[in-house]
Amino acid sequence: MTSPIDADLDALAEDFELLGDWEERYRHVIDLGRALAPLSEAEHSEENKVRGCASQVWLVTEKEGGLLRFRGDSDAHIVRGLIAILMKLYSGRTPDQILAFDSKAAFARLGLDGALSTQRSNGLASMVQRIRRDAGEA
Repeated sequence: MTSPIDADLDALAEDFELLGDWEERYRHVIDLGRALAPLSEAEHSEENKVRGCASQVWLVTEKEGGLLRFRGDSDAHIVRGLIAILMKLYSGRTPDQILAFDSKAAFARLGLDGALSTQRSNGLASMVQRIRRDAGEA
């Protein structure tokens, strides 16, 4: 049986496969970022800032029952799109589902591992690390 997180990864992978080259895929990633709900000014705080990203990145973690919900923002369009991908994969999951998920394999499947600059890859890894830390503490 496919887990909900794997089903969402399958849907993202299908979307990416339908798009031809990386220029189209980048546009799609940017569009995903545009659909993110904005964070409040107060949520753009030092406490919510993700360290290790070249861009400004903020991540808010909320506990809802036994699930974790994530919201995020960035000052860079592509990074906002990467946040949207992370939200699709991680938000609304249990801490155990988050910790069991292989993000490196997921990003490889989406082709992000080879398509992002080293700085963006490091930033993406920092965001995942923050999500996993919050899941471990929940």
